[in-house]
Amino acid sequence: MDHDFAVVFPGQGSQSVGMMKALAEAEPDVGRTFERAGEALGYDLLRIVNHGPESELNRTEITQPALLTAAYASWRLCLEKTDRRPVLLAGHSLGEYTALVSAGVIGFEDALRLVAERGRCMQAAVPAGQGAMAAIVGLDDERVDAICRQVSAADIVAAANYNSPGQVVVAGHRAGVERAVAAAKAAGARRAVRLPVSVPSHCILMREAARAFSEALNAIQFQDARIPVIQNVDAKARARADQIKPGLLAQLYQPVQWVNCIRAIQARQIRRIIECGPGRVLAGLIKRIDRSLIVDSCREQSFFGHLQDKKPLFS
Repeated sequence: MDHDFAVVFPGQGSQSVGMMKALAEAEPDVGRTFERAGEALGYDLLRIVNHGPESELNRTEITQPALLTAAYASWRLCLEKTDRRPVLLAGHSLGEYTALVSAGVIGFEDALRLVAERGRCMQAAVPAGQGAMAAIVGLDDERVDAICRQVSAADIVAAANYNSPGQVVVAGHRAGVERAVAAAKAAGARRAVRLPVSVPSHCILMREAARAFSEALNAIQFQDARIPVIQNVDAKARARADQIKPGLLAQLYQPVQWVNCIRAIQARQIRRIIECGPGRVLAGLIKRIDRSLIVDSCREQSFFGHLQDKKPLFS
């Protein structure tokens, strides 16, 4: 039990141009994983990831397969370099799809096509310029929820991500989000800022996206998970294929319960978590949830240095 660990996978916001360049140069399997992705998608994904431009990488329908591929490539390296296996997986928003691929629920190529379609459905659900998201830091969940109710009026605005204690992302119509930002500042938030996204994820405005996406999702054959996956919508770990799909659709228009996902890992007496993918966004959030948790990130090639020759992942 002391050596049990969980692996988590990041979502949108962790991408950056060049994010996999060093690791791809050091580890040939990373490049091969991106080649598989490019063949499935019909374009050179690694070129965009390594060289941009940033505006192209940040297009939702590009960002989603790029992050899935980057995180899955990191996961494959972990499998190659150590015999240790996590007892739980979880992913933040889009990262839940990487968790499902890693658990054997969905094939990699199927997942790539799914998340590309997911991105297209999300982008199409709300016309450009009408939706927005904002991060609010320094107010508790209940206060943010109350602000959203107070300012919603004719516009929709609601909590989209419960990321850590004192950090909530809200989403909805642009005017409603702007009012929520102003109200949060007036209520004493340390920070309340619009995020550079056009798609208001994880709010009711994405219900149409879920309806459009359901056809693609239902066309994919799911398998039972080899490792249970904690789902965003309710922070419950699931392994049965027939129980997983509904949560993926609901995730589009319901908030990401990330704090509760980490609490669910803790409830299994797990103290060590690896963030598998580019960036350290989740590592930062997890430390704000509970500083006693041990969090590692495999964002750099040096992470794999002590895993050579099937050494134990942790001493």
